[in-house]
Amino acid sequence: MTRYIVERLGQAVLVLWAAYTLSFLLLSALPGDAVNNRIQNPDQQISPEAAADLIAYYGLDQPLWQQYLQSLQHLLQGDLGFSITTGLPVAELIGAALPSTLALTSLALLIGLVLAAVIGVAAHYAPWSWLRSAATSVPPMFGAVPTFVVGILILQYFSFTLHVIPSTDDGTFLALIGPATTLGILIAAPLAQVFVAAIGQTRKQSFVHVLLAWGAGQRYAFGRGVLRNSALPVVTLLGLAVGELIAGSVVTEAVFARPGIGQLTVTAVNTQDLPVLQGVVVVATVAFVLVNLAVDLVYPFLDPRLSYVQDGRTRVRAGLFGLWLGPLARRRSRQVTPTEALPAEVVMP
Repeated sequence: MTRYIVERLGQAVLVLWAAYTLSFLLLSALPGDAVNNRIQNPDQQISPEAAADLIAYYGLDQPLWQQYLQSLQHLLQGDLGFSITTGLPVAELIGAALPSTLALTSLALLIGLVLAAVIGVAAHYAPWSWLRSAATSVPPMFGAVPTFVVGILILQYFSFTLHVIPSTDDGTFLALIGPATTLGILIAAPLAQVFVAAIGQTRKQSFVHVLLAWGAGQRYAFGRGVLRNSALPVVTLLGLAVGELIAGSVVTEAVFARPGIGQLTVTAVNTQDLPVLQGVVVVATVAFVLVNLAVDLVYPFLDPRLSYVQDGRTRVRAGLFGLWLGPLARRRSRQVTPTEALPAEVVMP
């Protein structure tokens, strides 16, 4: 068990290293030099001695591979370096911008999940056929509209026409609703498409027909069987939705003039601030890895089929990372009667 967990953590470290290396190579290939641009800026008034120190600190007088090794060594020591444009520590800049982005992405994820759930249920259980058809066509429409267009439309209608939300960030919760809704619509599109398809497939399974034959209503069959099985692909997609949230926050924060990781990234790209961009890549990759690990831990609670007996002990194999959760599996491996097992521990054929 310990060895397996160590292997999974090693894979996570490998992902971090690959993301950092790729970002370093891509950013190094960009034309221009942020350090020399700063030195040559007359407003900076940097002396020749200070310019030489800057070049030496960032290793611009060394070959690219030496710059990479030096940067990687600082990262392993927990040092993200200093911003080229502001001179402030990168960790301090990210730490100041992170709470705003976390608030935005958390509310956006909640809005996206609620929208996906409502659309998925309405597409199959709405009492009117026109509403079911409309709910089915909404996810592709959400996915086809660019994020900045949704943000501009929300600004135009709710800020400038109805005046119900601020057009820029003023630190209030109302100012968070506009960008969170914009970002929530972005991630609701793929989640709703997967959820609609999963419900349609699950409703055709034999256990649903058995429940209905026993006299159970559609609400009971949905709550005790369809929802649980249909949620599996949505939970898997949540790990990928983190990447959508991070990428979408760049555009959303720019449209709504909201400070955060997105605004910090845009500024760093415009100024070619390599240490800040690499710091953002590291933070985003860590978040992606942790969320996918959490998804793996949730999987055994949703799908008992992941439990199986090996060497006399019940084990659970999780989704992406495959962690072995023996104690959790043993708690879920109690004996149940057939009539209890079908609704509560749904197993598809």
